[in-house]
Amino acid sequence: MLTSPSESPLAPSPLTTLPSGVAELAHLGVIRVAGEEAAKFLQGQLTQDVALLGMSEARLAAFCNAKGRMQASFIVFKRSHEEILLVCSRDILPATLKRLSMFVLRAKAKLSDATADYALWGLAGDAIDSIAGGARPVWEKADSDDANLVFLYPGAGQARALWCAPAGTPQPAGAAMPLAHWQWLEVQSGIAMITQPIFEAFVPQMLNYESVGGVNFKKGCYPGQEIVARSQFRGTLKRRAYVAHSKGTAHTGQEVFHTSDAEQPCGLVAACAPHPTAGFDVIVSMQTSAAADAEAGRLTLGSATGPTLALLPLPYPLLEDI
Repeated sequence: MLTSPSESPLAPSPLTTLPSGVAELAHLGVIRVAGEEAAKFLQGQLTQDVALLGMSEARLAAFCNAKGRMQASFIVFKRSHEEILLVCSRDILPATLKRLSMFVLRAKAKLSDATADYALWGLAGDAIDSIAGGARPVWEKADSDDANLVFLYPGAGQARALWCAPAGTPQPAGAAMPLAHWQWLEVQSGIAMITQPIFEAFVPQMLNYESVGGVNFKKGCYPGQEIVARSQFRGTLKRRAYVAHSKGTAHTGQEVFHTSDAEQPCGLVAACAPHPTAGFDVIVSMQTSAAADAEAGRLTLGSATGPTLALLPLPYPLLEDI
């Protein structure tokens, strides 16, 4: 697992207080899959085992094309035994809903855009303590009246959770937290969700999904399953996701370069957010060889002469390291 020396002048300034509170997640949307065969239908479409999904669990899952490239990623959980919600980036929701609907055929499942029917909030730090009595294991789901609370990977060591409730439900208690701070914690978690700029750019392992509960290799077929399995078991994966910091400005979909090859990019920014003190933190999917040579050369944003990137510790172990 790669890290940058803490004394590096490229490293971000340390924070005295981590972001905490509640943030409205207006950039996310909800697809509802309802019907007695809702789970069976999703079982044949997503990288995760939805058939075994319990009422007290959630899952990270991807929807891939036939070549194993991710068209969407979701936080998946059940509102009831016949109603499953898929939380995803709002900018890809209409196209994703259309693509998924093409596969329904005779399945007893109905898909709809339920974004207007639910309120989504991000909870961090003290807000989780006051609502749920503290953090719980990742991907656990707790219900409070008509609200669902999904516990996520921490960011910068700060506990996080997704709160979902019917529209009109009073917002969760807690101090208001800027969306930018929530998005920074998300980058710090090391998990990038698919957005339009990175549509079909990666197979799941290029974003480390197999290491954070986003792929189940024991379930049956789904679009791209053979490619995803081959990447895992035949050693063909040459890219991984890394967390990094730059004193410059970053945007999702931006190319990353290494001084060993100024003409060809070695990676792509999969997610980014302003660091609370200065600069940007990013999740970059990058050639493993370029990451290994990061200390011998220089990683840059946008071009060979762009702002320098400094790799930060990855906040979770990779599956191959476990």
